[in-house]
Amino acid sequence: MDGSLTRRAAGAALALLAGTAALTGCSDDDSPSSTVSKAASAVESAASRATDAWASATAEAGRKFDEIKNGTDAKEDVDVAAPSAGSDGHATAQLTVTNDADSTKSFAVQVDFKDKDGNFQDAVVVTVSDVPAGKEKTATARSNRKLDAGVRAEVSRAVRY
Repeated sequence: MDGSLTRRAAGAALALLAGTAALTGCSDDDSPSSTVSKAASAVESAASRATDAWASATAEAGRKFDEIKNGTDAKEDVDVAAPSAGSDGHATAQLTVTNDADSTKSFAVQVDFKDKDGNFQDAVVVTVSDVPAGKEKTATARSNRKLDAGVRAEVSRAVRY
């Protein structure tokens, strides 16, 4: 997550809360500075959780791709459908891979789930094994965690091996 974006969002939230506290008054145990401090802590905590989720998901994906030897970039050989929400709250998206090689190949595909504003929500790596030469095969990418409705799925990288 972009650090300057996080700081701007935190600053805007603090300004809004400070203005609200000044307009509405405070109880005896909640001074304006205490309210702002609590809000800053909440914003910082939310930003930290988002950054941690991104770091964890992309690190796991990176480890899986690091295990592949002699792979070829295959991002253009993968199509991903719009995701749908499962009954468990996890997003799923169908992938279609096309093997344009002259022998059977497998694919590793990283799918990033993003919210309507393009903010990272989750990443998964899907392995599509033994796709015959000149054929297509489908698989399903399922988010690791529950996601809000309206997420979109993007293929961020794919390797044929």
